[in-house]
Amino acid sequence: MRVIIVGCGRVGARVAAELDSRGEHVTVIDHNPRAFSRLPPTFKGETARGNGTDEDVVRSAGGEQADIVMALTEGDNRNALAAQLAKHTFGVPRVIAKINDPLRGEAYRAVGVETICRTIILGDALVVAALEGAEATNGFVEPATAEPRRKAP
Repeated sequence: MRVIIVGCGRVGARVAAELDSRGEHVTVIDHNPRAFSRLPPTFKGETARGNGTDEDVVRSAGGEQADIVMALTEGDNRNALAAQLAKHTFGVPRVIAKINDPLRGEAYRAVGVETICRTIILGDALVVAALEGAEATNGFVEPATAEPRRKAP
């Protein structure tokens, strides 16, 4: 699978490293060349300096061959724009945008962009932590529609 990740912050670097370690072809785009230092020394993927909302940058990163683009910068608007570019200009089959604002996330989903809303994910994890202790989340949270996990008596 050919993956382009826009944003090499903590989340982008972690996702890039994990997908790379699983043998996927990963290219990371970031405007700040120092951001690539977050990638582990074992990273075998590619890096591209530039703005993930710039058509030429995405093209040079392989946008026309990408199977998935993940927009993981800190900005909702930037992520939405990068996602729209990937989906509508390059025809990337799967596009995922990290979104902080749940209302924006709904709007972007309505136009065909998969979203991950960390506000909802963190909120769900905190509810589980309040009911069962932080160790119960173990870094993973059940979907919001699932019944809360109950501790064994």
